[in-house]
Amino acid sequence: MILSVSEETFSPEVLEASTPVLVYFWAPWCGICRLIPPALKKFQAQWGTRMKMVGLNADRSLKLANAYRLRTLPTLLLFEGGQVRYRIEGFHSTDDLCRQLEALAIGQTPTASNWSGSS
Repeated sequence: MILSVSEETFSPEVLEASTPVLVYFWAPWCGICRLIPPALKKFQAQWGTRMKMVGLNADRSLKLANAYRLRTLPTLLLFEGGQVRYRIEGFHSTDDLCRQLEALAIGQTPTASNWSGSS
């Protein structure tokens, strides 16, 4: 199961984590957001020891949604060392999402146009 975080637990669970953390920003009203958890659970079963995954309800965490400039939901951000390294905003298909997660897990830069690296 994917750990749920809030504004109060975000810093210790994400920013201070010793491993990379994939943060899944979602909202209850977002229909497409419901398609992502099965892919994340599958990914977590395969790569759970290499990357931590957490979910964050953007409606309940508006400060974080604004701080990370969310433009659309769902949005996934990969944090390493307390910094955003990659982000995905929306996705084309579950297969596309799985390919991008796989690339991140093995240390490759995702190549889909909806991924972007951050400095």
